[in-house]
Amino acid sequence: MRKIIHIDMDCFYAAVEMRDNPALRDVPIAIGGSSEHRGVVSTCNYPARKYGVRSAMATAYALRLCPDLVLVKGRMELYSQESQKIRAIFSDYTDLIEPLSLDEAYLDVSGSTHCNGSATLIAEEIRRRIHSELGLTASAGVASCKFVAKVASDENKPDGICVITPDKLDEFVKTMPLGKIPGVGKVTLQKLQRMGLNTCGDIRQYPFERIQKELGKFGAVLWDRAHGVDDRPVNVSRKRKSIGVERTLHEDIHSLQHCRDMLPTLLEKLYQRIKAHEAKHTRGKAVRIRTQGVKLKFNDFQLTTVENRHHKLDEAFFDELLQQAYLRAAGRGIRLVGVHIGLADATPVEQLTLPLDD
Repeated sequence: MRKIIHIDMDCFYAAVEMRDNPALRDVPIAIGGSSEHRGVVSTCNYPARKYGVRSAMATAYALRLCPDLVLVKGRMELYSQESQKIRAIFSDYTDLIEPLSLDEAYLDVSGSTHCNGSATLIAEEIRRRIHSELGLTASAGVASCKFVAKVASDENKPDGICVITPDKLDEFVKTMPLGKIPGVGKVTLQKLQRMGLNTCGDIRQYPFERIQKELGKFGAVLWDRAHGVDDRPVNVSRKRKSIGVERTLHEDIHSLQHCRDMLPTLLEKLYQRIKAHEAKHTRGKAVRIRTQGVKLKFNDFQLTTVENRHHKLDEAFFDELLQQAYLRAAGRGIRLVGVHIGLADATPVEQLTLPLDD
C-alpha cells in the first residue's frame, strides 16, 4: 500500500508578498499584470477570492469584481527561491518528489522511516516546518494514490490537512463530484452532465463501453478514477514537452499582416529560450524538434492552436501555420500571439512555473 502526500501551498505568490509586507495581509491582493496592459491575474489571496477573483482572470475584470483590489507585480525569482526551500524540506523525508509547479508537489513516503512511517505525521511535520521556517502555510492531502491525495489537499484549505485512509477511500471517491477529478475540465464536465453524470457514483452505474465511446482514451481513465484506481507512480523526473513564447497585446490587432509583423520578435525570443533550455538541461546539445505551432487568442478570449510536424526552426513554416490560425478569427480581434515547438526528446525539468504575461 503506497503512502502519497500532496502538498499545495496556500495562495503561494500572494502569501510571499503578504509575509514580506504585513500591510497587505488583510486587504484583497492579486499578483499579475496591469489592467492597462491587459494583464492577467496569476494568483490572489483569500480576501480577493471572496469577491470572485480567480487565477487566469483578466486583471481589468478582477478590478470590476473587486474595486479595492491591490495589484502586486510578481517577483518570480523570489518565488522560485522560496520553492527551492520548500523542496529542501520535502527532501528531508523522501527522495520521491514530483513537483507539479512552484507551489505543489506529490511525495511518496511509502518507504520513509520518519515519524514512525506515518504519512499523516510526516505531512503535519512538513506543514509545521514550512510555517516556522518560511512563514508560509500549506495544505496537505494524504491517500494511497495520487489523484485522491490531490483532491484531499483541497478539502480543508487554507492551512489544513485531509487524510483518506484505505478503508475510507471508496466512500470518499464514490460521492466525489466529477469536476474535482484532475483532467476533467469545463468542457468535459459539461459533456458528462449532459449524459446525466455528476459524481463518481454515477460513473460506476454507467456502461463502460458508452463512457469510452463518448470520451475516448480519457473515458478509461475516468472509469478508473471513479473506482478509486490510480496506479501512477510519483514521477521524480518530469519531462518538458514544449518550449514557447507568447505576447499579450495592449490593443487588439485586426489583420494577418499585423500578426506576421510580430513573428520575428517572437521567434528571436523563442530561440533564446531554446538555447537557455539546452544550456541548463542538455549540456548544450541541440534539442530535437518534433513540431512547430502557433497560438492565437481572440478578443472574446477563445484560443486556437495550429500545430504540425516540422523538425527544425523554420520561420516560413511558422508563417504558414499563422495563416491557418488567422482564418479562424472570423472578424474577431487578436489579443495574444504565441509560437512554440514540441520536443521529440523531452528532457527533465526540476520545476514547472506559471509564467506571468510579458
